[in-house]
Amino acid sequence: MILIRQIEAEDTFPVRQPVLRPGKPIESCHFDGDNLGTTAHFGLSENEELLAVVSIYKTKYPECTIENQFQMRGMAVLENHQRMGFGEQLVKKAEHYVKEKNGKLIWFNARQKAVSFYEKLGYKINGDAFEIEGVGTHYIMYKRL
Repeated sequence: MILIRQIEAEDTFPVRQPVLRPGKPIESCHFDGDNLGTTAHFGLSENEELLAVVSIYKTKYPECTIENQFQMRGMAVLENHQRMGFGEQLVKKAEHYVKEKNGKLIWFNARQKAVSFYEKLGYKINGDAFEIEGVGTHYIMYKRL
């Protein structure tokens, strides 16, 4: 049975680390803002095994004037469970959460290889590609809600 529930920041680390920070120490999985009261973390589990995570931060993209923005970060699905629809389920959960908070926009830094996944869910690229040192090529993507 698939279950998506709100979890603690530290609970995301066992999924963030192998997917987003392979070969790096577990401490690299802590993101600024993880423990703020305005941040929410969600985990997708099957038979009580955590397979995918996403985090939502109430933060504004500096170049955007839309009010009540949220940033999606730390989206990760364990490798052997990718392409099974779990990522899409988590993005929809994140969107639902943001709508409940009267959010008007979700934005994030998408890895180059994930752009087509997000485009299928209605997200658009804003600007040119950029590098995050030690992580790779990214694009800023967004969706108005």
